[in-house]
Amino acid sequence: MLLSCESISKSYGVKPLFSDLSIGLAEGDRVGLIGPNGSGKSTLLKILAGIEDPDDGTRSLRRHVRLSYVPQESTFPPDLTVEDVLAQTLREEGLDPHEESGRIARALSLGEFPDSEHPVRTLSGGWKKRLAIARSLLMEPDVLMMDEPTNHLDVEGILWLEQLLKSETRAYLIISHDRRFLEAVAERMIELNRIYPQGRFEATGRYSDFLEAREANLEAQANEHATLANKVRREVEWLRRGPKARTTKAKARIDAAGVLISDLADRDGRRELAPAGIDFTASGRKSKQLIVAQQLGKTLGSQQIVKDLELILGPGQRLGLLGPNGSGKSTLMKLLAGTLKPDTGTVTRADKLRIVTFEQHRESLDQQVSLRRSLAPAGGDSVIYQDRSIHLVSWAKRFLFRAEQLDLPVSRLSGGEQARLLIARLMLQPADVLMLDEPTNDLDIPTLDVLEENLLEFPGALILVTHDRWLLDRVSTMMLALDGTGNAEWFADFAQWEAAQERGRSGFSGPVPTRAASNNGPKPKQARKGLSHSEQKEWDKIEGLIVKAEAAVAACQAATEDPAVTSDATALQARYTALAEAQTNVEQLYARWTTLEEKRANG
Repeated sequence: MLLSCESISKSYGVKPLFSDLSIGLAEGDRVGLIGPNGSGKSTLLKILAGIEDPDDGTRSLRRHVRLSYVPQESTFPPDLTVEDVLAQTLREEGLDPHEESGRIARALSLGEFPDSEHPVRTLSGGWKKRLAIARSLLMEPDVLMMDEPTNHLDVEGILWLEQLLKSETRAYLIISHDRRFLEAVAERMIELNRIYPQGRFEATGRYSDFLEAREANLEAQANEHATLANKVRREVEWLRRGPKARTTKAKARIDAAGVLISDLADRDGRRELAPAGIDFTASGRKSKQLIVAQQLGKTLGSQQIVKDLELILGPGQRLGLLGPNGSGKSTLMKLLAGTLKPDTGTVTRADKLRIVTFEQHRESLDQQVSLRRSLAPAGGDSVIYQDRSIHLVSWAKRFLFRAEQLDLPVSRLSGGEQARLLIARLMLQPADVLMLDEPTNDLDIPTLDVLEENLLEFPGALILVTHDRWLLDRVSTMMLALDGTGNAEWFADFAQWEAAQERGRSGFSGPVPTRAASNNGPKPKQARKGLSHSEQKEWDKIEGLIVKAEAAVAACQAATEDPAVTSDATALQARYTALAEAQTNVEQLYARWTTLEEKRANG
């Protein structure tokens, strides 16, 4: 065992985070750690890293084992360059100066930093996160511990981190709420949660395997709880009849009944809290077209965000926006909402269109007002939700706030609590269109699951920007990828976009992931010539895909000629739309076939 903790406990004030907890990490372990907000994940990681001490129990680290820890937020001296930060770390660790240049070169390569002299103060959040990770690998640790490493990384950065972890042989323990990331990098899952008798649940396998094992465990717990409750009910009825405690047998039964009642009370105290009650209110509008953009173009400073963009958004359509940090996703959302004017083209919105927006930077929250007034800005002790009056305490409880928190200022709330507060405010507004810009930041997995289900059921239109690929892929009915130079490309799902990234398609050039997170970040590398391994696999399949796509066009064409729909304008329009999409797919496949053929010829 490389690292372990035995029977540790930790409390803050009177609030216990966990007790009698034991966890171990062996060579080659790749562990994901999850749990609701406030379950003690970050504290446990700090104890394992030796940064904090447990109240009880012991932590053991095998001799000569090197350990590295990446916190949620890393700080760097602002006057240093990327290379300076790495060199300073090596000097602080007392490394032989002769080894310094080799270690730094490897770290720069791992982080894909093309400019080692780039000042740290001008790096974007995503590149600072890369630097923190690269710095943690300098001393070639045996155990790597990371707390929410995907924070600040765009999708390309997350893919980079996934590939980096897959190529590493060291053991690691990672806290994350990114379900798709966990699916890719974890081979064992641990959940901290008071609903389990031991305070944690562990399962070997991917995150999806963990979900299956967890469901089986909770079902078994529920069955045991029901059996125990029946036993307690019978014993309580017996006790109410007033048994005489004169015999040893009667005394033993009374004592056993007390144990059963205590056990049931303990189980009831550990039962899972209801998740946040997220349920956005739709306006019920029947318009077929809510937002139409034609020849849309916008430039900010020297950066072209979009050019000649065509977009139609109607009820039931859920648009996912993709692209590196700084590519203009939030700007496009503002153009469609009408809070920013385009340079060219038009955006037409349905009459009296109701748009509800979630801002990723929490700018709409007044940090100085109380939670009470932020939940109910109009005053009073109730809110109106779906034409019903709901008491403020009940409304707050729906979003996992306690009554004693109502008079706290918003600034005292955690990031996850502020995100839930924003969602609570948005739910009071009937919407034709939801525009959600990074709504998943700081949300735990149970809340993410509820948000996901609600967005799938929302009957209006949705525009979603998120780095949570699990949510993006499941919720979106279509995806639009921006590259930060004005190009925009449509994709059916995340897998199609990801494949395009790996191929280095036009507008997304360079091996995944190399694009800078902003204009202040390092510049992307150039794509290599010839077919890569993934491109060769694509080439082997593309002719078959073209045959299927052409068959789909023929089927759509036949559907438009069906006499049964010639008098139904709505159905006919839908079939022509499907035909146009099928034709576009064929054209894209032929264009891709041509590109691959040229690369094969030039390789």
